[in-house]
Amino acid sequence: MSVPEKKKQEQTVGANVTKVQEIGGLAGRVILAVLVVQIVSRRKLLWIFLLPGLVIIPFVFFHAAVHNLSLLYPGMFFAGLLTVGQFSFWGNYLLRVFPIHLHRIGEGFAANIGGRILDTSFVWVTVTLAATNDTTLTPARLAYTAAGIVAFVYSANFILPFFPPEPAEETLPE
Repeated sequence: MSVPEKKKQEQTVGANVTKVQEIGGLAGRVILAVLVVQIVSRRKLLWIFLLPGLVIIPFVFFHAAVHNLSLLYPGMFFAGLLTVGQFSFWGNYLLRVFPIHLHRIGEGFAANIGGRILDTSFVWVTVTLAATNDTTLTPARLAYTAAGIVAFVYSANFILPFFPPEPAEETLPE
């Protein structure tokens, strides 16, 4: 296979994996919507996405992305499902704990500062750490570094729900 054919094949696989991840993200939104009406505790609701994510997402980057393409597809589906399910959680949570005049400000801050600025900066952190003390940045090295960062972020996200207030059940609108 020539180099241009190989590059085209890699791009096709990458596009297909991304498509599967996006479908997983859509499934995560739907599952969150179903669970919101079943689970009153916001902390428990968030942990439904965090606990499996602590295991599945590092596995996807440590193993599937490097060694097994057939595992990468379902792995990325679940990575999308678990991650987007968490992102979708904020709209539900913030409406219940902040006064009405702060709802959109808090959600906008969380999405734009946390979701766009801080999250995007992890791309730079990942590449910088993967390239440290080495002139060759291989896809495997990048995947392993991404797995470590994802494990760190998911671990931090597992601890952080202990700190925000849990809305009292009697204050929740029907």
